[in-house]
Amino acid sequence: MLYQLYETQRNMMEPFADFAQAASKLYSNPLSPFGQNPFAQRVSASYDLVYRLWKDYEKPEFGIKTVDVDGVDVAIFERVEIDKPFCELRRFKRFSDDPHTLTKLKGQPAVLIVAPLSGHYATLLRDTVRTMLKDHKVYITDWKNARIVPLEQGEFHLDDYVHYVEDFIRHLQGIYGNCHVISVCQPTVPVLAAVSLMASRGEVTPLTMTMMGGPIDARKSPTAVNNLAMNKSYDWFENNVIYRVPSNFPGAGRRVYPGFLQHTGFVAMNPDRHMSSHYDYFKNLIRGDDASTEAHRKFYDEYNAVLDMDADYYLETIRVVFQEFALVNGSWDVISDNGELERVRPEDIKTTAHFTVEGELDDISGSGQTEAAHDLCYNVPKARQKHLEVKGAGHYGIFSGRRWRDIVYPQVRDFILQHHEGPTVKANGNSRATAPKTTSAKKSRQEKATA
Repeated sequence: MLYQLYETQRNMMEPFADFAQAASKLYSNPLSPFGQNPFAQRVSASYDLVYRLWKDYEKPEFGIKTVDVDGVDVAIFERVEIDKPFCELRRFKRFSDDPHTLTKLKGQPAVLIVAPLSGHYATLLRDTVRTMLKDHKVYITDWKNARIVPLEQGEFHLDDYVHYVEDFIRHLQGIYGNCHVISVCQPTVPVLAAVSLMASRGEVTPLTMTMMGGPIDARKSPTAVNNLAMNKSYDWFENNVIYRVPSNFPGAGRRVYPGFLQHTGFVAMNPDRHMSSHYDYFKNLIRGDDASTEAHRKFYDEYNAVLDMDADYYLETIRVVFQEFALVNGSWDVISDNGELERVRPEDIKTTAHFTVEGELDDISGSGQTEAAHDLCYNVPKARQKHLEVKGAGHYGIFSGRRWRDIVYPQVRDFILQHHEGPTVKANGNSRATAPKTTSAKKSRQEKATA
């Protein structure tokens, strides 16, 4: 019922938001009679703020058109490589007509970035993707809003998340021979599970696995987010935060954890900070500080755009990761494609180098939670392990912004490059080939201008 009430309220407020937007433009236009009023700028700013508080925020675009590679502008074409019911594997294909740049691009590593499915869209990692594109072939998991997935597509479980990651890894391996994986926040757990299962089966595993700010062991330095998940029962979550999608969406009837509830939780963590930010935005509008107001709009266009998560996936994540600690306790069983239970055994990973990154001031995944992966993957040689704590960085600072670009990324780039050739054996000791498979003549012609 709460979801229906929320949608009814949103629909009722939509015309008022449109009116506020129009009024703001009317008072800010110097050619308008209203714009001649001495208080016009203040009135315009007030209406603009009301509009942004009431408007509906849709999924943003990545909007990455070009990247600079050693002084050369490289064009980016964004396309969907694999379309699954709950996720798209999105590739950022690079184009250049400069022969030297093209040769350099073709030899660079392929990286799968696994974005979090925890309320925001994958575009939250826009800065991560843009920076990585300078030195890598980049793919990212673009998770779909569960409310647009029809019921006939079935449910989505945490096990399905793990299988999606496995399929995407195999897809990149089929093209390039092997790949590197980066997981940010929530997906550190299912990505580690996916690589562990692949190793247990004797499959080729990624050359490197970079895990950033994730709850591998949520018992360490628990944050307010962790405590909520730990202290409330599974039944409490199922009875209080799970609702049916209303009839005006393609996924009508699907059980979900609504995005608006997640957004409310985000804001409730730091209400004073958000209130101060909106007040500063109002003052900057009056002063005509276009740079500051545009920065505010870009941030909140991303921050306020949220998606619904399938109820089964959400509840299972709460239980497995934050209540049973199944990964670190060695008790996590994943249902395979043929219906059999497979135990997640990180100790079976022997060749995948791994790099963990944490922020000193992270208030979502506390200190030591991500680093715990090293204790689980104890059969990986120490020379192929690395940990970084970023001083002064919060959760978002380790994958976006100045600290990401200046401190974290150079080390991630160098770590991937260092292990790009990889070892010559699989987890079960058999030899493996690391060269990409032979491509057709048609594909080779296409690749002459792209990377």
